[in-house]
Order: sequence, then structure tokens, then C-alpha cells
Amino acid sequence: MPITIPFAKMNGAGNEILVADMRGVEAYVTPQAAIALADKDAVPFDQLMEIRSPKGEGFDAGILIHNSDGSPAGACGNGMRCVVSYLNSKVTKNSYTFRTKAGMLDASIGDDGQITVNMGRPRFGWQDIPLAEEFADTTAIELQIGPIDAPVLHTPSVASMGNPHAIFWVKKPVGEYDLDRFGPLLENHPIFPERANITIAEVHSRDSISIRTWERGAGLTLACGSAACATLVSAARKGLTDRKAEIRVPSGKTLLIEWPEDGPNAGNVLMTGPAEFEFSGRLDPETGAFERD
Repeated sequence: MPITIPFAKMNGAGNEILVADMRGVEAYVTPQAAIALADKDAVPFDQLMEIRSPKGEGFDAGILIHNSDGSPAGACGNGMRCVVSYLNSKVTKNSYTFRTKAGMLDASIGDDGQITVNMGRPRFGWQDIPLAEEFADTTAIELQIGPIDAPVLHTPSVASMGNPHAIFWVKKPVGEYDLDRFGPLLENHPIFPERANITIAEVHSRDSISIRTWERGAGLTLACGSAACATLVSAARKGLTDRKAEIRVPSGKTLLIEWPEDGPNAGNVLMTGPAEFEFSGRLDPETGAFERD
């Protein structure tokens, strides 16, 4: 008889998330199952968050992240908020610690129900992102799309938030750019040996930015938490904003991103935002067969 495990369909600021509770189960979600579940007639998601039993002390659970194309992901801040909300519905706690591919990650729930995730330290070295060639200044690398004398997008900032990001700075509203056409080309550009998340960003003020993101392995999404983090730190490095700003995503929701210079979280990026439950069910982690509750 196939193994079936509980899942919750959720969203984080519009980022479609599937939380699979694999605690106490030896099996893993296969790439084939992830692809099947992401089908438009199944349980479409941008990222699938696999909660694993902790192997060791000092953390609440292990987390594996799958993109909708079946590939692994190193970070998903919106997904982590959904994981916290899911776990908190079982056993109420104020704070959590997780082990992820990108390292240990802390999260907490505020009195207003908003969830803050410590996304860790951004990395800016070309070899850490990684890039295929050396750039001394990663606030603006040589990369463009469109005619050489009148590029549509050019000179992005690049950073890693546990996954690679490229941020193109634009003057027009982000919805006016054909990101569904440019995104796949840029995601798979040879300069990114591990592919990259591609974001276009319009800075409104020192504390407000709008973004739109083509996610590596998922395509256009209504929100991308790690892209919001990469955008804020890159904007601050370029002097475009302060180290705390509201990031508006295509869903219409906003994420509060902070990059403290001092205090207990100095150097780490903090992301605060909502997580919403949609429905639950059970799934087969090998095949992706599922049923809703």
C-alpha cells in the first residue's frame, strides 16, 4: 500500500506553497512526485516544503525544498513562514529553528500573527553566488538583454541568499517588462552555472521597492521572499535605499525586509510577512497521487 502523508496547501504573500509533513517517514518526495503535484490540475505550487524529523539536537525540524520543476532549492523565505504557520497549528510555540540546505534558520511569530524569518547573511563574492567568471563589483555586473545600444534590462546586482539572485533596476513599473519572455533566458544564462532567480526592481523611496521575480525552477511567481531579501541588501549596497524597506510583490502584499548593522542579528537579513492556509489533504511522496480532505 502506498505511503500517504499529510500536506497543507498554503501561500506566503501570494507565493504558492505546498507543505508536506514527512516527519517520522523514511521516504522522500521524489522529483517526479513534485512535478506531478505541481500540475495545474493537481495542487499547483511554486515551492514544496518537506518537513523532516530532526536528526540531532538544537533544531525543530529539517527542511528540504523542491521547485515546481522537481529541482531542489536552497532557500524559500515565504515557504518557511508557511512551515512555521503549519507547525504552530499543531503545537503552539513562539520561535522555531530549522536546518536547511542553506544552513540553520530561525523564525518567530509576533503578537500580530506576522512571522519573521532570519534568512541569514547574504553573500556577494562572485564565487559564492556563484558566477562563471570573476567580477570584483557585484553591485553591477556586465549582463544585458535586448539591443546592445538600447538594452531593455542591463547591469544587474547579484547576490546569494542561499540561492543565486540577479536584480535589474528599472525606472518604469515592473509590470511593464516582459519578464515571462526574458526570465527563462536570463535564468539559464551561462554566467550563472547554477541558474539564477531573476528580479526586476523599481525603487520608489528610501524605504519602498516594487519587485517582480522569475524564480529559478518555478517561473513567474506572485512573491519570492529570498528575492525580496536580495533586492533590499543590493539596494542598500548601491545606496538606493536604507537597510529597512517594504518590498511590494505582484500579489499586492508587502514584505518587510531588514538588514541590521548592529544588535543580535547584525549582518543577517530579517523578513517579516504573512502565511495563509488554503486546504489540506494527503499525498504519496513517490508518485504525487493525492486526495484533499
